[in-house]
Amino acid sequence: MAETPEQLWERARGSLRMPPVHEWRSWPFEGDLRPRELEPPGERERPRAGEGGVDCSRCGQPDEIYLWTNERWRLTAPPRNGLPVVVLLEPRVHCDFGSIPEELVPEIGPMLVRVEAAVRAVLHVGRVHVCRWGDGSEHLHWWFMGRPERLPQVIGTLAAIWDDVLPPTPEDVWEENLATVAATLR
Repeated sequence: MAETPEQLWERARGSLRMPPVHEWRSWPFEGDLRPRELEPPGERERPRAGEGGVDCSRCGQPDEIYLWTNERWRLTAPPRNGLPVVVLLEPRVHCDFGSIPEELVPEIGPMLVRVEAAVRAVLHVGRVHVCRWGDGSEHLHWWFMGRPERLPQVIGTLAAIWDDVLPPTPEDVWEENLATVAATLR
């Protein structure tokens, strides 16, 4: 029988453990840390922005604010942060992963490969992490995080945290990197 959120929460109360992250070369912090206690489960899932297409901040955006668009897809960038380049791919149509229109399904793999290659075209990007988190917005989107080459700590699952830890990429470099991605997609 599956464990309910309440059962998991009860099991975790007072029993959280600290993983050995201080031993990882990629861990960006020093000093003592401890896990924050797990909050009890809510009554229901928290609503996401744009649920059901209502008041979706992505749907009504004009193409001019995007780095690249075609008839079915659009590419944008979040605010500048510490990694050399981060972009988000989203379909034009409002959907979530489980409700992707049938006509888009065959395009997903090729689009992911194509955008990853465009991010990899940016000078000094070592790898590109392709991520999908579905908790903030219902409008489907994938993150492409280009991490710097040859920095052994800025790797793997912690690259997203390093994006917040590193000082922001200089604006002119950020703009040039985004232009490289857009030009490669054209």
